[in-house]
Amino acid sequence: MTSFASKVFCRVEKLCHHLPVVLNTFLVFSITGEVSYLVLVEAPLEADQKKTEWSAWWKAVHLLAQYFMLGNICWNALLFLRTSPSIKGVFLGGEGVGQGWRYCYTCETHTPPRCSHCYDCKVCVLRRDHHCVFFGQCVGFRNYRYFLSCLLFMWSGLLYATLMNAEVFIVILKEGVTVHSVLLLLIPWIMLVSGQVSAHAFAFAFIADTCVVGFLLVSAFFFFHLFLMFRGQTTREWYSTRRPYSLGLLGNLRHALGLRWYLCWLCPLIPSPLPGDGINFQVTGSLEPVR
Repeated sequence: MTSFASKVFCRVEKLCHHLPVVLNTFLVFSITGEVSYLVLVEAPLEADQKKTEWSAWWKAVHLLAQYFMLGNICWNALLFLRTSPSIKGVFLGGEGVGQGWRYCYTCETHTPPRCSHCYDCKVCVLRRDHHCVFFGQCVGFRNYRYFLSCLLFMWSGLLYATLMNAEVFIVILKEGVTVHSVLLLLIPWIMLVSGQVSAHAFAFAFIADTCVVGFLLVSAFFFFHLFLMFRGQTTREWYSTRRPYSLGLLGNLRHALGLRWYLCWLCPLIPSPLPGDGINFQVTGSLEPVR
């Protein structure tokens, strides 16, 4: 009985581990499909513009930009998940243990500065920033570039989707701010179950709401990590108010995104080798927390 329960628990744990990735994938492709429908069918708003050459070019440009952002989101997310930030397969020896090194009793090894153990990933992570619950993996030295690039295109894509969905909000609120329109925007699920709206109206209201909420959340994450990158900090170092590894603005950009930091955000396939090894870091400030 105990072994059966443990097997069930392990399977549920694996399912919960992959659930955020599946949910994010579903939302990304749902938003993309809805915005594609708006571009191809609903826009432009003026009837005399729907069959013009301008309209065809307008749709082509919008679809190209939309799928460029979608491709970058998916490819960066895939490379983020396939790039292990852990100490597995990394030789930590060499010059020996120095300042900032610690012993991890779980992994039973000495770990370099800025490295810490993740109890979700069950391994120590080089230059660990945080464990991303949306991807189910830690953000560390080797995959930080893909994480930040994915946030960039998610932010730009959600901004674009929110602007495109302005038409949805206009249609819902065209008769004024009524109880029905407010409830449709705030609790579309309840309106659908109670039979107050059609499935078509629910789908557009739900995705429009998701775009707005997602844009606000991703904006907070994206600009926070931009702030940390410019300062040469990880999330853990920001909590302790330390900046001992800041190399200046350009140095921090190179350290986080690689030598081609000015190009690598355009496409995840552009090679941008990192200048360090995730083990040795140049100390430019006090290692003690600022009081």
